[in-house]
Amino acid sequence: MNKKIVIFGATSAIAYEAAKLYAKQGCDICLIARDSSKLAILQQDMSTRYPASNSMTIQLDMNHIEQHKETIKKVIKTFKTIDIAIIAHGTLSNQQACQNSVDELMQEYQTNCLSYLSLLSLLGNYFEKQQKGSIVAITSVAGDRGRQSNYVYGSAKAAVTAFLSGLRGRLAKKNVHILTVKPGFVDTPMVAHLEKNFLFAKPEKIALDIRKAINKRKQVIYTPGFWRWIMLVIKLIPESIFKSMKI
Repeated sequence: MNKKIVIFGATSAIAYEAAKLYAKQGCDICLIARDSSKLAILQQDMSTRYPASNSMTIQLDMNHIEQHKETIKKVIKTFKTIDIAIIAHGTLSNQQACQNSVDELMQEYQTNCLSYLSLLSLLGNYFEKQQKGSIVAITSVAGDRGRQSNYVYGSAKAAVTAFLSGLRGRLAKKNVHILTVKPGFVDTPMVAHLEKNFLFAKPEKIALDIRKAINKRKQVIYTPGFWRWIMLVIKLIPESIFKSMKI
């Protein structure tokens, strides 16, 4: 039987590369995102490239938390079951704007943290009853330590990472796999304004690492892998020194 994959934030570069990997295997894919026109283009592309894979789309602004439950019910009604759920939406917060506006700060937390917690809670309860499956959430290496240049974004991702750790412990005895994905810099439209260097990875690389980690039922991955060592060094820097570093 074909695996059933649901992807939240499917129009993001990493998410769509992951969708293509699973569609190539003949899996059934549900693409969920805010922009209906982009979703239509993605679905057409998927149908053309991978005719053996059935795909469906659902338009959803992830910030509309009150719609999460019905959206998941809609997926289950069509697919009957979910084997893998990937949560991949998000924004790169404007730190200065968040410092100047509490409304902006709360909006960024809604997108990068609270909407994740809502989906993880609902999916966790579903998979707990099903007693199988994988839940994957993309956080960030930025969540490993609060940097003065992006601590709003980093702290939101840190909260998601901690939530995933607790959820993993809770569902371990139910045979439910929870994967935390911590990418470093990824060459996507979200960071088009940044100058690229050797630290930037392609979305295709991140998607391949995610699929490999799901297959091996890994718990936490840094991708590319060298970020594990970069962040280890950063976490070891004493706070008295770290607070004066302009990073």
